[in-house]
Amino acid sequence: MILEPDDWLRRQAHHEAEVDLRTSAHLERRQHHTKHPVYDFLFEYYPVRPAHLRRWHPGVEDSLHDPDGLAPHPQWRNYMRDGDFVSVDLAEFWFRRGSSLTYMRDLMATSATNAAQFDCFGLHEWAMVYQGRDIRHDLPLRLSPEDTDEVVRSHRLKCTHFDAYRFFTPPARPLNLTVLTREDQPQRDQPGCVHATMDLYKWAAKLGPLVPGELFLETFDLALDARILDMEASPYDCRALGFGAVCIETPEGKAEYVRRQRALAERAEPLRARLVALVDAARNATLTG
Repeated sequence: MILEPDDWLRRQAHHEAEVDLRTSAHLERRQHHTKHPVYDFLFEYYPVRPAHLRRWHPGVEDSLHDPDGLAPHPQWRNYMRDGDFVSVDLAEFWFRRGSSLTYMRDLMATSATNAAQFDCFGLHEWAMVYQGRDIRHDLPLRLSPEDTDEVVRSHRLKCTHFDAYRFFTPPARPLNLTVLTREDQPQRDQPGCVHATMDLYKWAAKLGPLVPGELFLETFDLALDARILDMEASPYDCRALGFGAVCIETPEGKAEYVRRQRALAERAEPLRARLVALVDAARNATLTG
């Protein structure tokens, strides 16, 4: 579809304003060299800068009618201008990134078909401090170290996400139901996992100009809500920062975690499908172009 200037300029301005609302506090903290142990994760663990998120892309399926040369996109990598029209340079982008795009696409598509699990209760964060005193976040533990360890011992660890599992303490790794590796991630990732949901933000970032800005921002908002649940259900006490506590060591806390985990998975499903479809559209356009 060809987007006329009135349309894409409005969408671009709206996107930039929405991103500014979401990132201004982070940028101010960075200027003052302060940290937020919950929110900053989205810009420190994930390879996304606020300026990266702020760039509005029309996506692989649309091009910009730009007779007045207002679009910044031709100055960015992976774009081309053809007369008055600006679009993603699919041939060049796929030539450079085709293998990684295919990997991400297949990972998301496969994980969507794996059986969803809703009985891990966020214990991956607990396993990251089990029998260790090297606390990863600048926050107090909600329970004593001894009681924190007992929560891990009294539950069955069922983590399916390698990028959570790899941060388990050495004593915690043998307690997991499965030994996880990077190689078997497509077979282990599943749509109920809070971290797999959060990772849609990472995949959207890596897919770059294929992803419309609005979809990228949706994955950010979803990742933010997933991160909040992740930390509220963790052994850390986030209440001084204005968050709640999901006490997964209790039946009530487990029920709340599962309810919110399911809601996140439901929101993730169409976003994951859309990201997969965008890679398919790029591949098909490249093959037929």
